[in-house]
Amino acid sequence: MTKKLEGNGLWESSRMMLPQHKEQLLHIQSGVPIVAEPPTKREIEVIRDSIILPVALTIVENKRLEIERSSQTLKGLYAATAHLLAHNIQEDVLKYRKFLVDSNIQVFEDSKDGTELHYRYMCRGREDRFVMTKDFMRAEISVRIGRYAKSLIGTLQQAGKST
Repeated sequence: MTKKLEGNGLWESSRMMLPQHKEQLLHIQSGVPIVAEPPTKREIEVIRDSIILPVALTIVENKRLEIERSSQTLKGLYAATAHLLAHNIQEDVLKYRKFLVDSNIQVFEDSKDGTELHYRYMCRGREDRFVMTKDFMRAEISVRIGRYAKSLIGTLQQAGKST
């Protein structure tokens, strides 16, 4: 076993070391302090969207189920439309999650109180917190669902013109 480990370095041994740990270890050994850059404006927007869109998706899915159980005449059309909205939102949720993973950003719900939701995030070794009010979330979710609906209507109108 010792022959296997001779001269091949710490991260080349039979033990696993993540690239982030290797980088951190090299910085510590070199004596250069690690300066954690703050997240960019785009990263902050993605963090916010990664919190808001799953809630919007839940609302659309609940409405779709409610429509399917109703006795409305056009419930099939409404349910199919809600399903398309949910699908479009789900695609964006997955896109934002992938962006967060690729950017090494983690988001955690910290706490809730009567009117506020507290979150913390870790971005490139820097930890910070932010707060969103429930009123802001409701308004933002309403705007987002409206944008998705408008986009879907535009797509349907384009499809109707081409036929």
